[in-house]
This record gives sequence, structure tokens and C-alpha cells, in this order.
Amino acid sequence: MEDKSLEGWELIRIKGIPLLVHPSWFLILILFTWTAQGQVSNAAQTPLPIWFSWGLGFITALLLFLSVLLHELGHSLVALREGVKVRSITLFLLGGVARVDKECSTPMGALRVAVAGPLVSLFLAIGFLQLANSAGGTSPLLQNLLTQLGSLNLVLALFNLLPGLPLDGGLILKALVWKFTGSQRKGVQVANNAGRFLSIFSIFLGVWICLKGGGFSGFWLIVLGWFGLAASRSQTQMILLQQILTELKVLQACGRAYRVLEADDTLTRLSKLRIASTDDKRVPEWVLVCKSGRWIGYINDQPLKDLPVQNWDNYFVGDFVRPLSELPSIGEKAPLWEAVFALEKTNQGRLLVFNLAGLPAGTLDRIDLGEAVLKKLGMKLPPSFLDAARNQNVYPLGIALPEVVESMISAGLVKRPD
Repeated sequence: MEDKSLEGWELIRIKGIPLLVHPSWFLILILFTWTAQGQVSNAAQTPLPIWFSWGLGFITALLLFLSVLLHELGHSLVALREGVKVRSITLFLLGGVARVDKECSTPMGALRVAVAGPLVSLFLAIGFLQLANSAGGTSPLLQNLLTQLGSLNLVLALFNLLPGLPLDGGLILKALVWKFTGSQRKGVQVANNAGRFLSIFSIFLGVWICLKGGGFSGFWLIVLGWFGLAASRSQTQMILLQQILTELKVLQACGRAYRVLEADDTLTRLSKLRIASTDDKRVPEWVLVCKSGRWIGYINDQPLKDLPVQNWDNYFVGDFVRPLSELPSIGEKAPLWEAVFALEKTNQGRLLVFNLAGLPAGTLDRIDLGEAVLKKLGMKLPPSFLDAARNQNVYPLGIALPEVVESMISAGLVKRPD
């Protein structure tokens, strides 16, 4: 599983991979210690000192999370062999998560990475259960500890093999669908739908167990199902945004945030144009320059700052023209995801759009782009919302399109532009 929102404290580095502990991990550590302590007390043939039973319960919980760490290391080490950089491994409330820079570029590579974790857990389960069987005649407490670890690792392996995102089984299903259909996006959609079904089933099963007096087990199933639904909803939104950014072209979103002057206009004309268009926009409109019907460049406000006002009538716009190639630009047929990437590389947050003939056809900023995406989603924002976003030069409603594009690059759906 991968969740970029998780952060934590770094404990150690393994093969250069930081091991992080999320604050929520301490809650589940306490719960597992309490559960394991109860089983230790029940397994003992004679009453145990309270400190001993709690201490052994704590050791059992730590060994369980060591197993979770080994599970995630299984994923991570295979990912490294597949050429994927692993950013970190984080232990948190629901287990462990590995963060990677990108996904494998092939379905079989993704399959190997997904299978590695459950295989580690299965090997640990077999090993612990065999040791528990050997220790049966020597120490009931040791046998209980090894049995718990073996059983929990078996549950961890089997649970993660359930075929739905964000579980490993979902990643396996995604890789298999990708392999047989040739579409990574199709694999994600199938695995995500399976994950949604499993999450809903988990919630209903948990409610039923709670009504039957199952208590903690039912509650835990509800928590897992709720987490799965949230992950599925987030993945569905991500898929939809990725599809929109791939299908929509710049021409379908661009506006026209520029003015036009002739080369023989004076600087006074430029000044009047600026005064007439003064507003609260953080990024002023560009001024493009024409001569005899041809585009020859653009002009900024530097001449107005450098020359005395009384001399503005003596100088012409054409004397200070600068090449259009200095402005950040993009073609009108480029997909919107490329525009998002290009916008984040500019200081002005705006692109000059060129048509197929290489002539200016409009401009594109974060507000134009965000409005086009939201409109495709069936959302029409009032002008006041758009004006507020334009004044701050941000995407409307704070929609995180740069993060969506990074996820597309990470997943290998598109290649990072040069």
C-alpha cells in the first residue's frame, strides 16, 4: 500500500530506506499489548506477576510489528530490484505502508513487488507455527507467544491477499488485469471497484458481529472497511481527474489574458492601456506587439519605469519589443496534464498558447485550467470564486492538480516532460 499523507518519526534506515513511526502506531501498539497480555495470562498454568504478563504482551506486540516491518521490507527490496526508489516505510494504525517514487513500469514487475509482502508473512507464519509445535512440551508461554505470532502473520498474509485496493491483493489484481488487457488504468479501475465491494462487505460484517456481541473484532472490521471506502473514494477521484487531464486539450481551457499594441504606438499608449486594465490581479496581462499584421514580440513595463513620463511620446513600443520565446508557452493541442506541469515551472503562473501555425492563440493560467476541469466534473463556480482564485493565482477550490499529475508520472501513465 502507498499513502503519501503519512508522516512520522524516523527510527532507523534499512538499506537506505527510512523507517518511520506514525503517532497512530502507539495506539495500536497499546491495544495489541493489552490483547496479548490477556492471552499470556490465560495460557499460564499458574498466576503470573502483572509486570511479567504485560511485559510479555508488549514483547509479543513488538514482534508482531517487526513482522509487519518485514512484510513491507519484502515489498521494498523487490521494488529496489525492479529499479524503483523506496522513499520510506511507515508503521501506523492499520499496519505498514511503503512510499515509492514511482510504480513499476511493467505489469510483471508490479506483480512481483505486490506478491513479495504476503510471501514474507506466509514464511513467517509457517516458521513461527513450526517453532510453536516444537516448543509445546517445554514452555506453554513460549508456545503461546509463537502461536500468536504465527497466527497473526497468517492473518496478515491472507488479509492482504484479498483482491481489492489498497491491499496487496488489489495490487496483484491490478497487475494481472494490466498484463492481460495492456491497460494500467483498467487494472486500477477493476482493483479499485473490488476494493470498494470488500470495504462495504467488511462494514456490514463488522456491524453484524457487533450486534452478535463480537465487540472488538466487529469494531475492527468496521474501521478497516471505513478506511477502505475512504481509500477507494480517493482513488476514484484520482482516476477521474487523471482521465480528464489526459483527454482535455489546452485549446479547450485557454482564455485570453493579453492585450495587443502596434509597434508604432508610443509608450504613452502603453501607459494608458495599463491604467485602463488595472485591477487586483496578481499577474498583469501580457502586452503582445504586432507590426503590419505580424506578431513580432511583447513588451513589459520596464521602459515606463526607466524613462521620464514627459519623454513617453517620443518613444515607440517597437523600440523595446522582446521576443515571444521569452514567455512560457505551450501548444493548443497539448493535454492539460502537460499544462499543469508547465504552469508549476513558471514564476508567473501563466502560459502563452500557440496554435498549430505557431501564432498566439490565447493564454492559460491556473484558473482557466481549474475551471475547465471542474466544469468537466459537472461543477460550475460562481464568478466571485473564480475572481478570488485569480487574484491569488491559485487553482479554484484549492484543487490539487499538480499532485494529480505527479501521481500520473509516478504510476507510469505519462512520462515527465523534459
